Amino acid sequence: MSSPVLRSVHVHPVKAMRALTLPEAEVQPWGLAGDRRWTVVDAAGKVVTQRRHPRMALAAAEPLPGGGIVLSAPGHPPLAVEVPHPSATVTVDVFDKPVEAVPAAPGAAAWLSAFLEGDFRLVHMDAPEHRRPVNPLYALPGETVSFADGYPLLVTTTASLDALNSLIAQGDRAEEGPLPMNRFRPNLVVGGTGPWAEDGWTRIAVGEVTFRVARTCGRCVVTTTDQLTGARGKEPLRTLARYRKSDGRVIFGQNLVPEHPGTVRAGDAVKILD
Repeated sequence: MSSPVLRSVHVHPVKAMRALTLPEAEVQPWGLAGDRRWTVVDAAGKVVTQRRHPRMALAAAEPLPGGGIVLSAPGHPPLAVEVPHPSATVTVDVFDKPVEAVPAAPGAAAWLSAFLEGDFRLVHMDAPEHRRPVNPLYALPGETVSFADGYPLLVTTTASLDALNSLIAQGDRAEEGPLPMNRFRPNLVVGGTGPWAEDGWTRIAVGEVTFRVARTCGRCVVTTTDQLTGARGKEPLRTLARYRKSDGRVIFGQNLVPEHPGTVRAGDAVKILD
């Protein structure tokens, strides 16, 4: 077996929109720079994801200098959105937790409302004091996260995806496989391991940055969404439910918390520390 290596790096500038693949990324305490610093909320202020709106997979956000983004989607003109001035925040609901965020300019709300066919707004997380605490059952004091589901980063391995696709091919929904890694929306993808090797990790180093492995990642309906078309199937949840369950959750990948800032680069060596 080859030595573990970082195969790819991914950020999601707007939560639930298309991922971007980068050659490298800065690691900040609450996640990769530019990852999920923006999110969409509905008229009630609740966060909106592909769980409710799978067509969000069709939308993209390209980063601009200074933290702004350009929104794009089929049938809709691109829209540049600058980082809003941190004048007044609004309280938004991220999985039943209140979070302070700054609304983007009205043009972004109009663009999203047209794309998603409803009443939606774009908000930005501007300051460290507005980061959300990581689940205290799996966190150390002071650990925070931006708009990611629960933890600063998610790591997956190519060997585990290969093993999962092999299981899917043996099942009764074989026509849905093989699935690409983008179904799992990771930040870091590691190659050169055995299948499910990440189950035993507690600390890892990726290049110059060390991470604490907080918890296995429970998977939801988003993984059944084709990230190119927005169409939904049954896999991988059907197969994961048979072979990969822990504490009542179907699992794939590991949640990470950085131990210090730094930069990760595709091609970095990955060391299993504990």
